Amino acid sequence: MVHQNEDSWKTLQVCCQALDDKKAGDLKILRVQEVSSVTDYFVIATGTSAPHLRALTEELKSSLKEAGVRTLGSENDTESGWNVVDAFEVIVHLFLPEVREQYRLDTLWKDGELIDPQKLIPDYVPEG
Repeated sequence: MVHQNEDSWKTLQVCCQALDDKKAGDLKILRVQEVSSVTDYFVIATGTSAPHLRALTEELKSSLKEAGVRTLGSENDTESGWNVVDAFEVIVHLFLPEVREQYRLDTLWKDGELIDPQKLIPDYVPEG
């Protein structure tokens, strides 16, 4: 694994902890800095419903603000089933299950390095 930028890693931890706290499903973390000029990491997670997606997004934005992490912005169209929060080095994609299956970002960025969520959240327990 390539040396982690400390600020990026902190942002990644804040994002993953916030999503885990709100019971996001199927949390995937991809280090894409070698294959993307846009960001260092993608975090991909699933919400169970439109209200859950909204709660995940709000918790994420609140946690980032509390941690002093700047965000470029967010796209919060729960009707589309896909919300995005851009924290520069970390971009978080939150999906409803059927929309995640449709777009398959996990496979689109398969050349990225998969990061185990337990490296960021010590008490993380994968679903299933």
